[in-house]
Amino acid sequence: TSFEEGKKACKLALQRELGMPEDPDVMMLAMITRLTDQKGLDLVEWVLERLLTSRVQLVIIGTGDPRYENLFRHYEWTRKGQVSANILFNETRAHRLYAAADAMLMPSRFEPCGLTQLISLRYGTVPIVRETGGLRDTVQPYNWYEQSGTGFSFANYNADEMLQTIFYAEQVFYDNPEAWKSMVKRGMTTDFSWNASAKKYEALYDSLG
Repeated sequence: TSFEEGKKACKLALQRELGMPEDPDVMMLAMITRLTDQKGLDLVEWVLERLLTSRVQLVIIGTGDPRYENLFRHYEWTRKGQVSANILFNETRAHRLYAAADAMLMPSRFEPCGLTQLISLRYGTVPIVRETGGLRDTVQPYNWYEQSGTGFSFANYNADEMLQTIFYAEQVFYDNPEAWKSMVKRGMTTDFSWNASAKKYEALYDSLG
């Protein structure tokens, strides 16, 4: 099966498991994170109403600050079918979400390294990140003119900028599926192993010599 078929099958299975409307074509946006300010949850809170006016299913997995736990529980309750709040950490469900989601939101205030975006790229889940630390280093922003990039990013710690970036990602997802598919493929083939890093260090070392 192709990547697209696999992604759709995973999405339908997860939608069924979470009791969400089963729609393989809706954009599923994921957050697998600690629910804290450091992870950018205050930005999400600020724009959540507006985000949910778009055609998106939001699935959250994580625990943390009761304020955010309750926020997502409330939205799951009031937006049944559009928001799924999994206030727990469950490795199995996290892997199912990586496999099912189309995009992973990581609007961190700071993120020295970050693993979630690397796992997402492997699973063909496009990262939407703030340009900080390891997120900036590992996610190349989508460029429409060059048809390059592996994800979407925004520079300032600003909720409106984040929302515009999510809306831009949705636009590409819905209106330009071929470009989205190519971006996913670039992400899945990016090599973040130590092998690749070692080669870069070797080249750097040689250039210094």
